[in-house]
Amino acid sequence: MSILERFSVDGQVAIVTGAGRGLGAATAVALAEAGADVLISARTERQLDVVAERVRATGRRCVVVPADLSDLDAVAGLAQAAYDELGRLDTVVNNVGGTFPSAFLDTSSEFLNEAFSFNVTTAHALTRAAVPLMLKDADQQKSVVTISSMMGRTADRGFLAYGTAKAALAHWTKMAAQDLAPRIRVNGIYVGSIMTSALEYVAGQPELMGQLETKTPLRRVGEPEDIAAGVVYLASRAGQYVTGKLLEIDGGIQQPTLDLGFPDVAP
Repeated sequence: MSILERFSVDGQVAIVTGAGRGLGAATAVALAEAGADVLISARTERQLDVVAERVRATGRRCVVVPADLSDLDAVAGLAQAAYDELGRLDTVVNNVGGTFPSAFLDTSSEFLNEAFSFNVTTAHALTRAAVPLMLKDADQQKSVVTISSMMGRTADRGFLAYGTAKAALAHWTKMAAQDLAPRIRVNGIYVGSIMTSALEYVAGQPELMGQLETKTPLRRVGEPEDIAAGVVYLASRAGQYVTGKLLEIDGGIQQPTLDLGFPDVAP
């Protein structure tokens, strides 16, 4: 097998959550280009339909499941839907997540719980539902990929809920890898600053954008395809000796790159 063939996922079936745009959309298309049929899910059907067209243009099948992925029953149900519609299940990409920045005193316990559930519990619910179906194919190694964030390994003001949840997701990844080895590999990605809708506000302000780029060692914001390439690696035979690890695809960032201006706590 050539080195390029190791990056193929030909004939496999993948689930990608949060696939209506941004990282999820790029990942779904990349997996299809590498040979996989894909089930995609997000809240907005119109966005999913656009992504599905791109997937089908590669010659691969695509199943669209609009859903509120904060609903744990809905997210868990994606596993059976993929198996029923596409005949097997090889890869799960837990991409759904995110939480708005908030000052410490504005971060309620309920907000923190919601951030944890949306970023961590959803990944657990889907993966737990997927594992029995993935194991139906004897002797074939399967893969789970989680999308964490560099804020899960660094610290900055305003990101308490988001950073804590993404740090928990990273550790969940390491723990799940131990539980599911050797049949299912579980890895993740620490994502840096990527040009998605989450950065639209920053992109419209040259001063903030300049700050972000200057503090990134590679001096640019990443593209969704940078993350999608990492997912393909982790899901393919190229990554078959990797589990319990998190790739840092972040332009070399070692510290936060964007000061959102949260002030000191007032007396």
